[in-house]
Amino acid sequence: MADIPPDSSNPATGVVQRAKDILLKPKETWPVIAAEPATTQSIYVPYVVLLAAIGPVAQFLGGQLFGFTVLGVTYHPPLGGALLSAILSYGLTLAVVFILALVIDGLAPNFGGQKDQVQALKVAAYSATAGWVGGIFGLLPALSAIGILFGLYGLYLLYLGLPVLMKVPQDKASGYTVIVVIVAIVLFLIVGTVVASLMAPSLLSIRG
Repeated sequence: MADIPPDSSNPATGVVQRAKDILLKPKETWPVIAAEPATTQSIYVPYVVLLAAIGPVAQFLGGQLFGFTVLGVTYHPPLGGALLSAILSYGLTLAVVFILALVIDGLAPNFGGQKDQVQALKVAAYSATAGWVGGIFGLLPALSAIGILFGLYGLYLLYLGLPVLMKVPQDKASGYTVIVVIVAIVLFLIVGTVVASLMAPSLLSIRG
């Protein structure tokens, strides 16, 4: 299969256009994504690699420029620790997308769908677009909660994409989505716990 998507001649423009399409007209965009030839590499580069970096970079910059407020105390994470946390968060996010794709692929037959690892990776990657774009609010820690709303919209994108790409009957799409969402929540809780454990020593020292 060809590993070059139709818009790869201009990667930056292609990423922006695809993000706009999946956010603003998902019902029309999922069938287009389903029909595109792709490989793991072509899905990750440049789309996932670029968009998954938005949240970690924004949080890193926001923490350094504005700081985080906890229990009325504002602190700026040490540069080294914050940078390490951002890098780790980014790397784990890339891994989570792949793991979630494996789960989506493995569960498909249980809901009347068809196994297809590439299509499953498309679902995991493109449904995450909303959450990644919402990560930009991490630049202003006080507004970072707004990113949660984008993440919730991502659940809707997932619900729309699963039946189209994994060939799941529409009447089973809700159950399929719920299970995938639960797995995704667990995975991201693990990521959050790992990253938070790195930040805890800095926070404790400042509060002390």
